[in-house]
Amino acid sequence: MAYTMTPTPAGPVGSQYCVCKVELSVCGQNLLDRDVTSKSDPFCVLFMEVNGKWVELDRTETAVNNLNPAFAKKFIVDYHFEEVQKLKFALFDQDKSSMQLYEHDFLGEFSCTLGMIVSSKKITRTLLLGNGKPAGKGMITIAAQELSDNRVITLSMAGRKLDKKDLFGKSDPFLEFYKPGDDGKWMLVHRTEVIKYTLDPVWKPFTVPLVSLCDGDVEKLIKVMCYDYDSDGGHDFIGEFQTSAARMCEAQDAFPLELECINPKKQKKKKNYKNSGIIIVKSCKITRDFSFLDYILGGCQLMFTVGIDFTASNGNPRDPSSLHYINPMGTNEYLSAIWAVGQIIQDYDSDKMFPALGFGAQLPPDWKVSHEFAINFNPTNPFCSGVEGIVQAYSACLPHIRFYGPTNFSPIVNHVARFAAQATQQEAASQYFILLIITDGVISDMDETRHAVVQASKLPMSIIIVGVGNADFAAMEFLDGDSRVLRSHTGEEAVRDIVQFVPFRDFRNAPKETLAKAVLAELPQQVVQYFKHQNLPPINSEPA
Repeated sequence: MAYTMTPTPAGPVGSQYCVCKVELSVCGQNLLDRDVTSKSDPFCVLFMEVNGKWVELDRTETAVNNLNPAFAKKFIVDYHFEEVQKLKFALFDQDKSSMQLYEHDFLGEFSCTLGMIVSSKKITRTLLLGNGKPAGKGMITIAAQELSDNRVITLSMAGRKLDKKDLFGKSDPFLEFYKPGDDGKWMLVHRTEVIKYTLDPVWKPFTVPLVSLCDGDVEKLIKVMCYDYDSDGGHDFIGEFQTSAARMCEAQDAFPLELECINPKKQKKKKNYKNSGIIIVKSCKITRDFSFLDYILGGCQLMFTVGIDFTASNGNPRDPSSLHYINPMGTNEYLSAIWAVGQIIQDYDSDKMFPALGFGAQLPPDWKVSHEFAINFNPTNPFCSGVEGIVQAYSACLPHIRFYGPTNFSPIVNHVARFAAQATQQEAASQYFILLIITDGVISDMDETRHAVVQASKLPMSIIIVGVGNADFAAMEFLDGDSRVLRSHTGEEAVRDIVQFVPFRDFRNAPKETLAKAVLAELPQQVVQYFKHQNLPPINSEPA
């Protein structure tokens, strides 16, 4: 299976990578029967939580006399990985033609996040009444599908014996590709580069979305026009032809497809006119350019690990000035960061068991310093159940350890990298590891950490660093390779940028969702980039 790397668009990274549309199909089973003389006539209403209130997005058609409806109308929702998108599916028995929901009998509801649905692809759950009790034996099944054509077409084109258009030299040819627009006019979709001074040009291979080239219809006619470039913009027309993506795909490396380039004016004037040259399709391949959602819907799990800084610079956790002090509201910057990131990622891990590790503290009973210890003090089983489990283990361990130092990152990075390396042996896009490190300051083992990150960049792994407190975080910015490629102390370059650093202080007064958005913005792109680099399609993907 071949893949194409799409060029990274300029501009802000983040939401543009992951906003795609998801289609949700809904079925009900064993719904409550609210009608006396016949069965219920159910319809489903979808709500989304916006600023703490449920807002209706859409409703299905009504299924008449049916306690096991499969609704034909689908819900279409914009998907944002870096947000918690809370949904509620409510079923009603239609009694009147009123649009007001209180006029209809309530059959039960189910609430979840969009992340839960896409990470499972299909879920079946019990419907609940307003009091939280089951709505009889009523169940709801919701299935998700991405609404996008992810096919791309890669074309390699050349020309032979094109008409000479320049008085003192040869031509400077380029090609333009057009598809029919809705208004019946031809619409430009791609222009090749200009090849100077030749009648036998070879253009660089190029890749465009199949939707752009022919609206995803491989049989649709495409017009290709060949011009001789003039610097004053008055390009001279050489010739044209019409073809389709399906026809161009007949070209193979050993058997190129040759198409005559025709100038209709010359054809009319000259009796013995043959053509204005030949355009050659050297190769044409249609492949899939998989998205983050393709990998998640294909069954890829995001494996989440937390690393917490317990060095002395944080201050005594009993002292209100300490970064580890848990305030009367039951929180601090460490807990806020764990919640912000964890509540999003936990939807994408089926068992929701997360290792939580600490570093930079002395541990009982012998008070030796450790740079990778299980905060639940169970080294053989460092897993915590859900984000709540991490929070509980963190609060419970604080009184039992002594904050010390130095601030060594590399042991925890290497710890997660060992598991990521094991996952690569499956040779499938099944697991991707995310390490969240929360720290108050300067890294002591910078050379070792740089080396560890460079090695980890070859693995299915990303590192998120949240800096708490008011320290100088210049070293963290250095690890986050947004502005330049990270190198290890030996000079080896990172294969890709896997570190995202965010200072918590920038988000102290912002809504808690904004931290999650900033921290997770680059993650979908990093997941896709890794699996493409390894030529790994989603587990359950269809060929193009």
